Amino acid sequence: MGWHDLLFLHWRVPAPALQAHLPPGVELETFDGSAWLGVVPFRMVDTRFRWLPRMPTAHTFPELNLRTYVRVGERRGVWFWSLDAASRLGVEGARLGFGLPYLTARMHCERDGDEVRYRSERTDRRGPSATFVGRWRPAGPFAPAGAGTLEQWLCERYCLFARRRGRLVVGEIAHPPWRLAPAVVQLDVCDMARIVGVPLAGAPASTLAAAPIEVVAWSPQVVADRG
Repeated sequence: MGWHDLLFLHWRVPAPALQAHLPPGVELETFDGSAWLGVVPFRMVDTRFRWLPRMPTAHTFPELNLRTYVRVGERRGVWFWSLDAASRLGVEGARLGFGLPYLTARMHCERDGDEVRYRSERTDRRGPSATFVGRWRPAGPFAPAGAGTLEQWLCERYCLFARRRGRLVVGEIAHPPWRLAPAVVQLDVCDMARIVGVPLAGAPASTLAAAPIEVVAWSPQVVADRG
């Protein structure tokens, strides 16, 4: 799959406010004394199972996720509280196969030169209402994050954790290092964090646009069975 027109928005959040929403065995990670809550809008492009053709209505669509950064044992990864998507088939497939909290939404993403305009309104009753309306553009050249920086800590994560049928699972992903640029962002509405009861007050502390990237993901495995 490809991830295009992607924006990383991150807010500093007190760690206890997020740890309370994580299951046993999943430990919140912090950077610079804070937990970090991310809102990440983008477009999924050319999504398919390996060796199979693309699925109609489920290969290219906008997606928007709410995430934080965690550790399970020695493994560092991402925890998602919601993943809104404009493909019903993609939503149901990901919920069943990966155990991820995907939700359907009315979404629109368009590009005007180097500016991306994005709108999402959740329609799925399995989660609280949520709306995102904003636009952004890169404010400089794209480049890999520096070693030891907040940008590298936030973005260079190569596994995700989830609960599937009551069990903790881990899913591996692989892609080249992100190429990132500072972003000029206009946020009109962003209440995506209502699902964890955290108000996103003020401007995000980190705003990063990302160059398109190609990603491979593997089916999640039960953590206890990994040895």
